[in-house]
Amino acid sequence: MKCFLKFITSTILLTNIIFSQKKTLDSVQKLDEVILKANTILGSKYVAQNRTGASYYLSDDDLSKFGNTDINRALRSVPGVNLYEEDGFGLRPNISLRGTSPQRSSKITIMEDGVLISPAPYSSPAAYYFPTVSRMEALEILKGSSQIQYGPFTTGGAINMVSTSIPDSLKVKIKSRFGNFNTGQVYAAAGQSNGRLGYLLEYHSNKSDGFKKLKNLNTGFDITDLMGKIRFSSKKESNIPQYIEFKYHYYDEVSNETYLGLTSSDFESDPYQRYLGSQKDQMNAEQSQFMITHVIDISNNIKVITNAYQNSFSRNWYKLDDVIFDGVKKKLSNVLENPFNFSNHLQVLKGEKNSQPDALKVKANNRVYFGRGIQTKFDYHWYDSSGSFHDIEIGGRIHYDEEDRFQWEDGYSIFNMDMTLTSNGSRGAEGNRISSARAIASYILYKYKWKSLTITPGVRYENIKLIRDDFGKNDPNRTGKELKSRENSLGVIIPGFGFNYNLPKNLSLFGGIHKGFSPPGNTPGELAEESVNYELGTRFYAGRLRGEWIGYFNNYSNLLGSDLAATGGTGSLDQFNAGKVHVSGFEFLLNFDLLNESSKIKIPLSFAYTLTNAFFRNDFGSTQAIWGDVSFGDRVPYIPQNQYNFSLGIIDSSIEFNFNFRYNGSFDTQASNNGMNDTMTIDSNSIIDLSLKYNLVSKIDLTLNAINLLNKKYIASRVPSGYRPGHPFGIYAGIEFKL
Repeated sequence: MKCFLKFITSTILLTNIIFSQKKTLDSVQKLDEVILKANTILGSKYVAQNRTGASYYLSDDDLSKFGNTDINRALRSVPGVNLYEEDGFGLRPNISLRGTSPQRSSKITIMEDGVLISPAPYSSPAAYYFPTVSRMEALEILKGSSQIQYGPFTTGGAINMVSTSIPDSLKVKIKSRFGNFNTGQVYAAAGQSNGRLGYLLEYHSNKSDGFKKLKNLNTGFDITDLMGKIRFSSKKESNIPQYIEFKYHYYDEVSNETYLGLTSSDFESDPYQRYLGSQKDQMNAEQSQFMITHVIDISNNIKVITNAYQNSFSRNWYKLDDVIFDGVKKKLSNVLENPFNFSNHLQVLKGEKNSQPDALKVKANNRVYFGRGIQTKFDYHWYDSSGSFHDIEIGGRIHYDEEDRFQWEDGYSIFNMDMTLTSNGSRGAEGNRISSARAIASYILYKYKWKSLTITPGVRYENIKLIRDDFGKNDPNRTGKELKSRENSLGVIIPGFGFNYNLPKNLSLFGGIHKGFSPPGNTPGELAEESVNYELGTRFYAGRLRGEWIGYFNNYSNLLGSDLAATGGTGSLDQFNAGKVHVSGFEFLLNFDLLNESSKIKIPLSFAYTLTNAFFRNDFGSTQAIWGDVSFGDRVPYIPQNQYNFSLGIIDSSIEFNFNFRYNGSFDTQASNNGMNDTMTIDSNSIIDLSLKYNLVSKIDLTLNAINLLNKKYIASRVPSGYRPGHPFGIYAGIEFKL
């Protein structure tokens, strides 16, 4: 706490110094120098391309090319993003930035409109809820020293999803798309600004019967999003312009998804089958967000943005957890990895053998998440007498979140391929606890620009208190008779420094160094994940050719793993020390317009390549399935070494065609696999997607999208339990109306 007080004191002193400066040349504001915007972290491609660090801005045009509803497909064009699929639709993505652990995207900072959006980002960061990408107008991705303002996770990077903004004038958008597997999306939005009042209403529906086969049952999902915004602005002639905006978002999901995959032989025979033991598996979830944004321009040089937010997320994922035969209980992953040793258990899972009562244990993974906070950003910028530009951004956040776990396990039998409930589990017997976190975060970032050089030193401070209250298996009313509590707390300073230097001939050099940080769990004395991260890159422009390359090195002193059921673990969420790790890589992005700007037809080409090498630098034994017994030099699992993405577009006044080729390299599924390379490695895959848009009449477009054009059958992952397929060939036709 003393460090925090020192930091606040120094911030106040520095602010006083700033305000004592003489304001000069403040009537001139260059686009790349005014960086503070409401609910965005970049705001445009131009700002992204002039940042002192790796940053990417995917606009509405970028996101709409392929009509993406899957965040995995939306991010494929960004180098440095590692991910693996799970359900084929991107409902619960596993995203890594620069080699961080991808499981449930729990090691990156995820935001919507500039505020934390994961259900409980400090106390339980696994992203079982992820915002719907098809209702976003932009995606912003930061990596390296450029993301020091955003936490708590600062190792790999941050993703901000920018929701549809209130339009300046009346705008109406309606679009729909339908195709294979009875999949369909409907989107409608209307809004306008009229004088001092602005509003937006938005509706989004996404449904599918799913591409997996399970006794004529639905294996898909039904998701609905509703959002409303209203904004009140001061008068145009006001001396101090300001506005306040209210946002409400509601999300409802029913998805018939399972953790039960397939054995290798069954995957080879039919990758899209599902075992009958998963017929009761279903996720029911609701999420809501209340958010208030206040923006005030105190002067041409001073702006303050404040957000108050409250997020709630409840879900009950009712899914098969264990199988019993002849009194022997086995986890699903054990059966699927050893089908010959547990052939009877496997027959029960498949419904080929009638079972005894309670042979199938279905767990109600019932949890309620809650998060709230208030954050503010203060920006002051000025020019000195030499024409140099200065900018100070100061931010702070007070945050609380919790995960309330109240779980039970029911018993089922299977007879003639139908599952029947045979016993009700005791409520709370499989998890009856509350994990919570209180956090105070603050940062200061200074930007100095002199001629061709820009530098951005900054420091972040996180003070976190993590608590777990476990009420035990026999106290469903939570009287406290068996209460066990534990607590862990820490304060950490996270410095960073970035630079950008513009060289002649449209060439710039940028780089930086910063501290990587990820909060620990609530076990007393558990250390945080820490690293020192370096990057160096260049951006270049030559006529119609634009590109960049970046080399980076992340030196972990303490990598943390997490016991997630999604990775084949027990689901306790306890973290454990994986020791020293080196992650290095190379990122390359190239964009080229094949024809001159004067041409009526545009043919843009884009190529992105990612090389990632992540290696353990020590030996240790682990009981977690995703790690195994680790030896020095083992690769970190689920991080492919090579990935690349190529896209081609042909655009004229009435038609737009887009082609995308994605290559995802092979990756190991355990850090050490004891020589079983064939069963512990996911092979590489290459996927082609196409899209076509035709302007039928004014304001009306027809669309056609093809996913996995060559119908490639590929293994997406081996977790949670068994082999899981990627999305097969699918074709979707739609119509769009814009006013």
